[in-house]
Amino acid sequence: MNILIVDDESVIREGIKRTIHNAYPQYGIYLAANPDEAVQLLRSRPIDIVLTDILMPGMTGLELMQLSKASYPHIKWVIISAYSEFAYAKEAVRLGAMDYLLKPIGKEMLLEMIAKLEHKIGSEVEIEQGSKLLKTNLKFLREAVFQRWASGMDIGGMDIDSIIANHPRFQLIMVKMESDKIVHLEHFIIDNVLTELMSKYGKGFVTSFDTKSVLGLITMSEEACIKDMLEQFRIHLKKYLRVPFQILHSEQLIDFKAIPKEVQRMHQDSISQEFEYYATGGNQVIEVAQQYIKNYYNTDLTLEKVASIVYLNPVYFSQVFKQKTGYGFKEYVIHLRMEQAKQLLLNPQLKLVDISERIGYQDVKHFTQVFRKRFNVTPTEYRLGQRAEVRTV
Repeated sequence: MNILIVDDESVIREGIKRTIHNAYPQYGIYLAANPDEAVQLLRSRPIDIVLTDILMPGMTGLELMQLSKASYPHIKWVIISAYSEFAYAKEAVRLGAMDYLLKPIGKEMLLEMIAKLEHKIGSEVEIEQGSKLLKTNLKFLREAVFQRWASGMDIGGMDIDSIIANHPRFQLIMVKMESDKIVHLEHFIIDNVLTELMSKYGKGFVTSFDTKSVLGLITMSEEACIKDMLEQFRIHLKKYLRVPFQILHSEQLIDFKAIPKEVQRMHQDSISQEFEYYATGGNQVIEVAQQYIKNYYNTDLTLEKVASIVYLNPVYFSQVFKQKTGYGFKEYVIHLRMEQAKQLLLNPQLKLVDISERIGYQDVKHFTQVFRKRFNVTPTEYRLGQRAEVRTV
């Protein structure tokens, strides 16, 4: 059995791996620090179980699970969350996750859950698993051959008659992306979203055409409308895709020999077409950012770090954050820290230096200055005032 652990904190990744390996040394255990690494492993390894953190750079664990279910329906998903993210964990279970683990993760609970999943996976019929593997291999072969054919390259005498027979009439859909980085995760998103929509509106398949393009072929069902499908596709990509993109499509075709020329035409048309962008105006982006800030406000948190979590330009993120929350980024972090400081000051056992470090200030003098500026009293004066109120009551 193969287990994938996805978490951007190396201490948690390694701790889970060590616990599972000690109890089940025969298992294959793979680690990913972010969704991009996770996607590469999902596509190259036969993964049975995924344990994923909720909040990570670029994509939530919930989104990773949702986007993977169509291509990897056999995988058992477990969500890792902090207590403050509990609502996310409950939503994950509602959407099909097998279980969730709250941080800090207890060893006994982790191993008990792995044992339960091992039993569930072991009860699946081996013949059915072999059938799935065969289908997967045929899918990869078909898509590789089609990619070469669409590029106008020699397919080495490979037989594509079965593909032609299944698609006497068809349309091509191409997504082009604009990015300076390698877009493994984005390819994965497009592939899964388009594959799922194709099964809803007809039948077809998807392949990575080149490093920045994905190509799909679909035969629409009689009652389906390509415009409706493309609109749904656009909505999904604007929700999940963190890079600028274009969607291009052909008219209905009946000749496979026309595919290379049609692909060239779509590439040419893309030059004059504007790129579309991730729908950053939505509240979901800011909700993810706020949740991340609440979890890590006591660390060396920067605007650039949080912007990278939601894949936005820092300047643009700052504008959207202020628009949605009414706070500037720095003001929001200070607000969280000061509110937590007020709670901690109620504990007479805690020294000011301890409170300062707990809320993210290594310099107690700086903490005192920020506190006084916000509340017009020093932390010590606030603490004394609270004690006086308690005695009066």
